[in-house]
Amino acid sequence: MNPGQPQARAAAAADKPHEDARQRLLAAGLQLFAQQGFAKTSTRELAEAASVNVAAISYYFGDKAGLYRAVFFEPMGGDASADVAAITAAGQTLEGALRAFYAGFLQPLLEGEKVALCMKLHFREFLEPTGLWDDHLAHGIRPVHEAMLQVMQRHLGLDAPDDELQRLVISLAALGVHLHIARDVNDRLAPGLFDGPAAIETWAERMVLFGLAMVQAEARRRGIDLALTSDPCSRS
Repeated sequence: MNPGQPQARAAAAADKPHEDARQRLLAAGLQLFAQQGFAKTSTRELAEAASVNVAAISYYFGDKAGLYRAVFFEPMGGDASADVAAITAAGQTLEGALRAFYAGFLQPLLEGEKVALCMKLHFREFLEPTGLWDDHLAHGIRPVHEAMLQVMQRHLGLDAPDDELQRLVISLAALGVHLHIARDVNDRLAPGLFDGPAAIETWAERMVLFGLAMVQAEARRRGIDLALTSDPCSRS
Protein backbone atom coordinates (compact mmCIF):
# COMPACT_ATOMS: atom_id res chain seq x y z
CA MET A 1 0.00 0.00 0.00
CA ASN A 2 1.23 3.47 -0.79
CA PRO A 3 1.83 5.18 2.58
CA GLY A 4 0.64 8.44 1.15
CA GLN A 5 -2.80 7.13 0.17
CA PRO A 6 -4.50 7.32 3.62
CA GLN A 7 -3.33 10.91 4.06
CA ALA A 8 -4.54 11.80 0.55
CA ARG A 9 -7.94 10.26 1.22
CA ALA A 10 -8.17 12.09 4.54
CA ALA A 11 -7.31 15.41 2.87
CA ALA A 12 -9.92 14.79 0.16
CA ALA A 13 -12.53 13.94 2.76
CA ALA A 14 -11.68 17.11 4.69
CA ASP A 15 -12.04 19.21 1.54
CA LYS A 16 -15.38 17.69 0.50
CA PRO A 17 -17.53 19.45 3.15
CA HIS A 18 -16.03 22.76 2.06
CA GLU A 19 -16.77 22.08 -1.60
CA ASP A 20 -20.28 20.90 -0.69
CA ALA A 21 -20.88 24.12 1.25
CA ARG A 22 -19.76 26.23 -1.68
CA GLN A 23 -21.97 24.30 -4.09
CA ARG A 24 -24.93 24.58 -1.72
CA LEU A 25 -24.45 28.34 -1.58
CA LEU A 26 -24.34 28.51 -5.38
CA ALA A 27 -27.53 26.45 -5.63
CA ALA A 28 -29.31 28.49 -2.97
CA GLY A 29 -28.12 31.73 -4.55
CA LEU A 30 -29.36 30.73 -7.99
CA GLN A 31 -32.79 29.84 -6.61
CA LEU A 32 -33.21 32.93 -4.44
CA PHE A 33 -31.61 35.52 -6.71
CA ALA A 34 -33.67 34.25 -9.66
CA GLN A 35 -36.89 34.43 -7.65
CA GLN A 36 -36.31 37.60 -5.63
CA GLY A 37 -33.47 39.51 -7.25
CA PHE A 38 -30.21 40.68 -5.70
CA ALA A 39 -31.49 43.53 -3.52
CA LYS A 40 -34.36 41.59 -1.94
CA THR A 41 -32.30 38.53 -1.04
CA SER A 42 -30.54 38.69 2.33
CA THR A 43 -27.37 36.92 3.37
CA ARG A 44 -29.32 35.25 6.18
CA GLU A 45 -31.80 33.78 3.68
CA LEU A 46 -28.95 32.53 1.54
CA ALA A 47 -27.17 30.92 4.49
CA GLU A 48 -30.34 29.27 5.77
CA ALA A 49 -31.24 27.91 2.34
CA ALA A 50 -27.73 26.48 1.95
CA SER A 51 -27.61 25.18 5.56
CA VAL A 52 -24.38 27.05 6.28
CA ASN A 53 -23.22 29.80 8.62
CA VAL A 54 -23.58 33.36 7.28
CA ALA A 55 -19.81 33.69 7.52
CA ALA A 56 -19.47 31.03 4.81
CA ILE A 57 -20.60 33.59 2.22
CA SER A 58 -17.64 35.81 3.07
CA TYR A 59 -15.29 32.82 3.23
CA TYR A 60 -16.11 31.51 -0.24
CA PHE A 61 -17.25 34.61 -2.13
CA GLY A 62 -16.15 37.71 -0.21
CA ASP A 63 -19.68 39.09 0.16
CA LYS A 64 -23.20 38.79 -1.24
CA ALA A 65 -22.17 40.57 -4.44
CA GLY A 66 -19.38 38.03 -4.93
CA LEU A 67 -21.85 35.17 -4.54
CA TYR A 68 -24.22 36.85 -6.98
CA ARG A 69 -21.43 37.22 -9.52
CA ALA A 70 -20.49 33.53 -9.17
CA VAL A 71 -24.14 32.51 -9.52
CA PHE A 72 -24.56 34.70 -12.59
CA PHE A 73 -21.51 33.43 -14.46
CA GLU A 74 -20.50 29.94 -13.29
CA PRO A 75 -23.54 27.78 -14.21
CA MET A 76 -23.61 29.00 -17.83
CA GLY A 77 -19.84 29.25 -18.23
CA GLY A 78 -18.41 32.71 -17.75
CA ASP A 79 -15.18 32.22 -19.72
CA ALA A 80 -15.59 32.43 -23.50
CA SER A 81 -11.94 31.68 -24.30
CA ALA A 82 -12.51 27.95 -24.82
CA ASP A 83 -15.43 28.63 -27.20
CA VAL A 84 -13.41 31.20 -29.15
CA ALA A 85 -10.44 28.82 -29.41
CA ALA A 86 -12.66 26.02 -30.72
CA ILE A 87 -14.42 28.27 -33.24
CA THR A 88 -11.24 29.81 -34.62
CA ALA A 89 -8.94 26.77 -34.41
CA ALA A 90 -6.38 26.54 -37.21
CA GLY A 91 -7.78 24.66 -40.18
CA GLN A 92 -11.27 24.69 -38.71
CA THR A 93 -13.97 23.93 -41.27
CA LEU A 94 -17.13 25.99 -41.51
CA GLU A 95 -19.11 23.02 -40.21
CA GLY A 96 -16.68 22.56 -37.34
CA ALA A 97 -16.86 26.22 -36.41
CA LEU A 98 -20.66 26.11 -36.33
CA ARG A 99 -20.60 22.94 -34.22
CA ALA A 100 -18.29 24.62 -31.70
CA PHE A 101 -20.45 27.76 -31.75
CA TYR A 102 -23.69 25.91 -31.06
CA ALA A 103 -22.12 23.71 -28.39
CA GLY A 104 -21.96 26.81 -26.23
CA PHE A 105 -25.75 27.12 -26.43
CA LEU A 106 -26.60 23.43 -26.21
CA GLN A 107 -24.33 22.10 -23.48
CA PRO A 108 -26.08 24.08 -20.71
CA LEU A 109 -29.43 22.53 -21.72
CA LEU A 110 -28.20 19.27 -20.21
CA GLU A 111 -28.36 20.99 -16.81
CA GLY A 112 -32.17 20.94 -16.82
CA GLU A 113 -33.88 23.14 -14.23
CA LYS A 114 -30.65 25.01 -13.54
CA VAL A 115 -30.77 26.54 -17.02
CA ALA A 116 -34.32 27.81 -16.50
CA LEU A 117 -33.24 29.52 -13.27
CA CYS A 118 -30.17 31.00 -14.98
CA MET A 119 -32.32 32.50 -17.71
CA LYS A 120 -34.74 33.90 -15.12
CA LEU A 121 -31.78 35.45 -13.28
CA HIS A 122 -30.41 36.94 -16.50
CA PHE A 123 -33.81 38.46 -17.32
CA ARG A 124 -33.90 39.95 -13.82
CA GLU A 125 -30.53 41.56 -14.51
CA PHE A 126 -32.18 43.48 -17.36
CA LEU A 127 -34.89 44.78 -15.03
CA GLU A 128 -32.71 45.25 -11.94
CA PRO A 129 -29.21 45.90 -13.34
CA THR A 130 -26.14 45.43 -11.17
CA GLY A 131 -23.62 45.97 -13.97
CA LEU A 132 -22.92 42.32 -14.68
CA TRP A 133 -24.48 42.43 -18.15
CA ASP A 134 -21.79 44.86 -19.31
CA ASP A 135 -19.17 42.42 -18.04
CA HIS A 136 -20.94 39.48 -19.69
CA LEU A 137 -21.18 41.36 -22.98
CA ALA A 138 -17.51 42.33 -22.92
CA HIS A 139 -16.04 39.00 -21.84
CA GLY A 140 -18.67 36.43 -22.82
CA ILE A 141 -20.84 37.49 -25.75
CA ARG A 142 -18.64 39.87 -27.75
CA PRO A 143 -15.57 37.59 -28.05
CA VAL A 144 -17.69 34.75 -29.44
CA HIS A 145 -19.54 37.11 -31.79
CA GLU A 146 -16.26 38.51 -33.11
CA ALA A 147 -14.86 34.99 -33.50
CA MET A 148 -17.84 34.07 -35.67
CA LEU A 149 -17.40 37.25 -37.73
CA GLN A 150 -13.79 36.26 -38.31
CA VAL A 151 -14.80 32.75 -39.40
CA MET A 152 -17.56 33.97 -41.73
CA GLN A 153 -15.30 36.63 -43.22
CA ARG A 154 -12.65 34.00 -43.98
CA HIS A 155 -15.02 31.43 -45.49
CA LEU A 156 -16.83 34.01 -47.60
CA GLY A 157 -13.56 35.56 -48.73
CA LEU A 158 -14.40 39.09 -47.58
CA ASP A 159 -11.89 41.85 -46.96
CA ALA A 160 -13.65 43.01 -43.80
CA PRO A 161 -16.91 42.44 -41.89
CA ASP A 162 -19.84 44.51 -43.13
CA ASP A 163 -23.41 45.07 -41.94
CA GLU A 164 -24.69 42.04 -43.85
CA LEU A 165 -22.12 39.82 -42.18
CA GLN A 166 -23.20 41.21 -38.81
CA ARG A 167 -26.78 40.29 -39.70
CA LEU A 168 -25.72 36.77 -40.62
CA VAL A 169 -23.83 36.16 -37.36
CA ILE A 170 -26.65 37.64 -35.27
CA SER A 171 -29.13 35.41 -37.11
CA LEU A 172 -26.95 32.35 -36.52
CA ALA A 173 -26.81 33.19 -32.81
CA ALA A 174 -30.58 33.68 -32.71
CA LEU A 175 -31.06 29.95 -33.34
CA GLY A 176 -29.25 29.17 -30.11
CA VAL A 177 -30.63 32.05 -28.05
CA HIS A 178 -34.22 31.10 -28.86
CA LEU A 179 -33.74 27.65 -27.34
CA HIS A 180 -33.14 29.35 -24.01
CA ILE A 181 -35.40 32.38 -23.91
CA ALA A 182 -38.41 30.46 -25.25
CA ARG A 183 -37.76 27.15 -23.46
CA ASP A 184 -41.15 27.05 -21.74
CA VAL A 185 -42.94 27.86 -25.00
CA ASN A 186 -40.91 25.28 -26.92
CA ASP A 187 -41.69 22.58 -24.37
CA ARG A 188 -45.41 23.26 -24.80
CA LEU A 189 -45.27 23.41 -28.57
CA ALA A 190 -43.16 20.27 -29.00
CA PRO A 191 -42.85 18.24 -25.78
CA GLY A 192 -39.86 15.96 -25.53
CA LEU A 193 -37.58 17.69 -28.02
CA PHE A 194 -35.12 18.63 -25.27
CA ASP A 195 -35.31 15.50 -23.11
CA GLY A 196 -31.91 13.95 -22.54
CA PRO A 197 -28.46 13.90 -24.14
CA ALA A 198 -29.64 12.14 -27.32
CA ALA A 199 -32.20 14.90 -27.95
CA ILE A 200 -29.57 17.60 -27.42
CA GLU A 201 -27.20 15.83 -29.82
CA THR A 202 -29.96 15.82 -32.43
CA TRP A 203 -30.34 19.56 -31.90
CA ALA A 204 -26.59 19.95 -32.40
CA GLU A 205 -26.77 18.17 -35.76
CA ARG A 206 -29.80 20.13 -36.93
CA MET A 207 -28.50 23.52 -35.87
CA VAL A 208 -25.27 22.96 -37.77
CA LEU A 209 -27.39 21.92 -40.75
CA PHE A 210 -29.57 25.03 -40.51
CA GLY A 211 -26.56 27.24 -39.90
CA LEU A 212 -24.79 25.94 -43.01
CA ALA A 213 -27.91 26.62 -45.05
CA MET A 214 -28.04 30.21 -43.77
CA VAL A 215 -24.38 30.79 -44.64
CA GLN A 216 -24.88 29.24 -48.06
CA ALA A 217 -27.89 31.49 -48.69
CA GLU A 218 -25.83 34.57 -47.82
CA ALA A 219 -23.04 33.36 -50.12
CA ARG A 220 -25.53 33.01 -52.99
CA ARG A 221 -26.91 36.48 -52.27
CA ARG A 222 -23.38 37.86 -52.63
CA GLY A 223 -22.68 35.81 -55.74
CA ILE A 224 -20.00 33.78 -53.94
CA ASP A 225 -19.37 30.13 -54.77
CA LEU A 226 -19.15 28.67 -51.26
CA ALA A 227 -17.50 25.25 -51.20
CA LEU A 228 -18.91 22.96 -48.49
CA THR A 229 -17.76 19.43 -47.71
CA SER A 230 -21.30 18.33 -48.54
CA ASP A 231 -24.65 19.82 -49.44
CA PRO A 232 -26.39 20.70 -46.15
CA CYS A 233 -29.79 20.22 -47.73
CA SER A 234 -28.98 16.62 -48.62
CA ARG A 235 -28.58 15.45 -45.00
CA SER A 236 -31.18 13.47 -43.14
